Parts: sequence; C-alpha cells; structure tokens
Amino acid sequence: MRPLTEEDVRSSFVNASTDELRLVALPADFVLTDWDHLDFLAWRDPRTRGRGYVVAEIDGHPAGIVMRAAEGSSHARAAMCNLCHTMQPADQVVMYTARRAGEAGAHGDSVGTYICADLSCHENVRLAAPLAPNEVRASVDLKIDGTRRRTEAFVGRVLETAGVRR
Repeated sequence: MRPLTEEDVRSSFVNASTDELRLVALPADFVLTDWDHLDFLAWRDPRTRGRGYVVAEIDGHPAGIVMRAAEGSSHARAAMCNLCHTMQPADQVVMYTARRAGEAGAHGDSVGTYICADLSCHENVRLAAPLAPNEVRASVDLKIDGTRRRTEAFVGRVLETAGVRR
C-alpha cells in the first residue's frame, strides 16, 4: 500500500458524515506504520466502542469505510473471518456492517460481513501455522493476496450502489 498521511486517510472515507469524520481516531502508532508491508489499513477506534475502519486501495486511490461491530455473543465454538479466512474462537469474529456510500447509505442500506474482532486480518495471514501430518499449506503469498482481494471487494460493495468510484 502506498504511504498515506492523516489527511489522506480522513479524506478517503466514502460512507462517513462530516460529524463522523471529526470522531475518527487514528491508531496511536499511525506515524510508525510500515506501509511497504501493508495491504490495507484496518483498526478499531480506541475511543468509540464498536467502531472500526478499513482503508483499501480501489482503482489506485484510497477508499475508507466506517464500520460498526455487532454487539452480543455467539453460541458457536469457532468462526471464520470472511476477509482473511482464518478460523478463530467465535468471540474473536464479529459481524461488521458498513453503511453504503451515497444515496443508498442515506436511505439506510448497508452491507456486512464477519471479520476478526480486532481487525488484525493483515497479521493473521502472515502467521505460520504448524502443519498437521499430510497437510499441504497454501502459500502465505496466496493468503495475503486473497485477504487483500476480499477486503477490496468488501469496500467495493460499500461503494457499489452509489456509483461512487474513486
């Protein structure tokens, strides 16, 4: 991902009102971000419970979305994140919803998917898991690329109905 400034990140949000943009709290370590090893930027808001953000490159430009994590708990034992395809204990995967951009979002249309609760998908796909006997592990590069594509597709779904392309 190309390096972004705080202004780049704030101006990238496609589904946020002016009031919501004022509430965005960037990660505490934002100035230390290693952009060369980042496929997309995702973080939980440290000040607002349940709010998360994702910034991905769509058509060569940053596109950010504001998301809300569902409250409650699951009775399942395990769940899979739809972005990184990592199995996690059920309480570590939550439904995130994002209001669509444009008119659709103004009328309450939203999209959602199950994502790692702490938005650590970027790191999760880079962790080397121990192999079981006779197990063939997919290439880490393929996992990274798949996570990036699925993240961009989710952000793209937020942009879709509005006809918004950055």
